[in-house]
Amino acid sequence: MISLLPRLLLTTALIVSLAGGSARAQATGDYGGMSQSQPADGGVGAPEPQLDAIPEIPETGEQEGSPVEPADEGPAVTPESGEPEAEQGSEPSAEAEENAEEAPTSDPESEAEAAVPALPAPPVEEDETTTGREDEAASEATVTPPASRQGPESVSELAESLLDAVVNISTAQRVERPGGGIPPLEAPEGSPLQDFFDDLLRGDGNPSGRRVQSLGSGFVIDPSGVVITNNHVIQDADEITVNFADGSQLEAELLGRDPKTDLAVLKVQSDEPLVSVAFGDSETIKIGDWVMAIGNPFGLGGSVSLGIVSARGRNINAGPYDNFIQTDAAINRGNSGGPLFDMNGNVVGINTAIISPTGGSIGIGFSIPANLAVNVVNQLREFGETRRGWLGIRLSAVTDDIASGLGIGEARGAVVVGTIDGGPSQDVLKAGDVITAFDGKTVESSRDLPRIVAETPVGKDVEVEILRKTSREADAEPMTVTVTLGRLEDGERLMAEGPNGEEEEADGDTSDDEAVEGEAQTGATDPVLGLTLGAIDDDTRSEFNLPEDAEGVLITAVAAGSNAAEKGIEAGMLIQEIAQESVSSVSDVEEKLAELRSEGRRNALMLVAEQDGDLRFVVLPLD
Repeated sequence: MISLLPRLLLTTALIVSLAGGSARAQATGDYGGMSQSQPADGGVGAPEPQLDAIPEIPETGEQEGSPVEPADEGPAVTPESGEPEAEQGSEPSAEAEENAEEAPTSDPESEAEAAVPALPAPPVEEDETTTGREDEAASEATVTPPASRQGPESVSELAESLLDAVVNISTAQRVERPGGGIPPLEAPEGSPLQDFFDDLLRGDGNPSGRRVQSLGSGFVIDPSGVVITNNHVIQDADEITVNFADGSQLEAELLGRDPKTDLAVLKVQSDEPLVSVAFGDSETIKIGDWVMAIGNPFGLGGSVSLGIVSARGRNINAGPYDNFIQTDAAINRGNSGGPLFDMNGNVVGINTAIISPTGGSIGIGFSIPANLAVNVVNQLREFGETRRGWLGIRLSAVTDDIASGLGIGEARGAVVVGTIDGGPSQDVLKAGDVITAFDGKTVESSRDLPRIVAETPVGKDVEVEILRKTSREADAEPMTVTVTLGRLEDGERLMAEGPNGEEEEADGDTSDDEAVEGEAQTGATDPVLGLTLGAIDDDTRSEFNLPEDAEGVLITAVAAGSNAAEKGIEAGMLIQEIAQESVSSVSDVEEKLAELRSEGRRNALMLVAEQDGDLRFVVLPLD
């Protein structure tokens, strides 16, 4: 009987191992079914099972004279007698009690010998009692999955329906090889290195240049083969190839591109209609809405990522019409030009840029809004170029100081700092006008107006709501004026060329310089403003690199730490207006400042021209 002990211990160890495995399964279930790093079989590196996680193991021996109860409900049988014992909880018979009283008392040694055969021997075949106990313990430790689906709703059907309309854009470009003039390398006669040198210099057959390839994304918006992507994806490319989800490739023709919005329109010729998607209304999406990005990150075509709209109206200084949608959907290199879908399968954005210190996605991506892209795409398809509206003004942001100086209350809109000679607004708007609405659209800030004007058709008569100050004492009054828009592209050429006769008129007019020549030599300094002023003459033009048509009063020096220095005023700038009245000499400036102080004004609103010609309003305190 003693020989049964090793077999019993092995069986017990088996039960512990099974129970431990069940406990580990329970711990895994606590993580929602996610696999843990330790091995599941208890091998090398597996932690010891926690005692409190192991189900209670049924004991397999007599304790205090009580036999082990089996898992079933039948009567228990002792190994020695094989007779069934009374069921637990039943009253013992009188005969059993009498036999118990007559039983002789045994010594401790005989009790020890009797204890050994009382231990049950491990069965050779599978024992139903033990199996039942193990099944019961495993059942208690097994995690039952919930009947309902957990986690976010699947978007597999939506993604599958959109994948065929998203394409990869590959480009090739021939660039000059910097080392194209390297002399031939010669090895000693008979050396095998000569073949290596020849292959090295042979390259691709054109030693003066090399072939550079790039990858991006795009999407089809018309079954006839119109494809949209980013301008920077195809910029300067000699060859453009569109790769479809089924593995087919088509050469693409460039219909038009727009660097200002970073958009490009391509055309491919297909024998069959292509799967396409449509633009949605980007103004309807809200922060927190789910969006899906599909593209070609790192050359991995057909990659789908999901996220939300993190913000709207982002300005990342990428261009004059920045109004990006920010999303945390994964956008990486190669996603440029790919679509950003809403949950209805409409394109609400075109993925364009990311912010990342590593080059990979950190959850900050930017997409061009669909509403901005639609107008540009339509013009590129129809004309091959953009035709934007042009107002012909110079703008500045309305700060609290400028709003106070203009008397318009809270800061809002965009302030006009000047008009372009020959432009649409030359005789309609003037410096100091604050534009609050354009063509029925509210202008919240100076960033909004250029985009709104650009989206308005060329030649349209537009009503512009402004706030205008009619006198220095009165506050600005609301009024509406009408402007006929010009074309931005024409305006850019006009500003680049300059008005005819302007230089000749400046060269022929020297009376003003002669009249203020002595004033320029002495100059004047306002101790409060911290400005040293002077007139414009040949010497100051040369010293400060001023143009021939420069007008106003020259700032020759700015006191360090003064109010003017804090506002960004620098030597070489020109004061053209004070309180919306023109000044042309130092004496004019002194008179205007004295009048403002006598009226109890605490600030002076100045129109200042920088050395590059840009105008801006500056508010300087008078006390």
